[in-house]
Amino acid sequence: MKCDAKGATWCPSPNFGARWGGTIPQLIVLHYTAMTDASAALERLCAREFEVSAHYLIAMDGTLYQLVAEANRAWHAGVGIWHGQRDINSRSIGIELDNCGAVPFPESQMVALERLLHEVMNRWQIPPVNVIGHSDFALGRKVDPGDKFDWCRLARQGLSVWPNCGAKWRPHRQQFAAAMASIGYPDLSDCDDQTEFQLLLDAFRLRFAPWRHGELDSADMAVAEDLARRFGKLDPASK
Repeated sequence: MKCDAKGATWCPSPNFGARWGGTIPQLIVLHYTAMTDASAALERLCAREFEVSAHYLIAMDGTLYQLVAEANRAWHAGVGIWHGQRDINSRSIGIELDNCGAVPFPESQMVALERLLHEVMNRWQIPPVNVIGHSDFALGRKVDPGDKFDWCRLARQGLSVWPNCGAKWRPHRQQFAAAMASIGYPDLSDCDDQTEFQLLLDAFRLRFAPWRHGELDSADMAVAEDLARRFGKLDPASK
């Protein structure tokens, strides 16, 4: 089979199916493998008994592998919710990055990822706000691609989003949750459960401010309001 992406090596995984309900890719989800190397990850993603896969795997040296055709549904997302939709696999392209999560992503790997993102986003008309991490929609369950991943670098090239903050805002839990829901995060604006809210705050900070800790503060509010103002109307579920 011919690969969708230029320069990819075809390594077919048996773990895929049709996208449910006739959906097309509207999201790109980034992961890290948390395995010893790309070969181990490739073996796992192509093994029928593990029932996991992704559309692409990028090794640390930038080598690109395609495992599942983009038109098909890979099994990479698991349980989660984004813009009110739970079947993330049917709505997304999954990209695995060979990394344990504890070290920065090397230049060769980032360049390969950027090249792939340009292709996939253009092919499926996916906007930058819909390039997300596993941690963004699987609150409390996943942390990849982690705090070593350079989201700001992607945003500078129009491949994701990054806040451009001005004035600080007074911390307000419901207002923060509503702003996050407007760009896709699970809607906790009417939730009084502090544990659930903390999972949302943790996921938000992992992506946009991994250095910040403690209770919701004015800097968090400024980021949330900026993201909601600039990107909150792009809802993949409405397409």
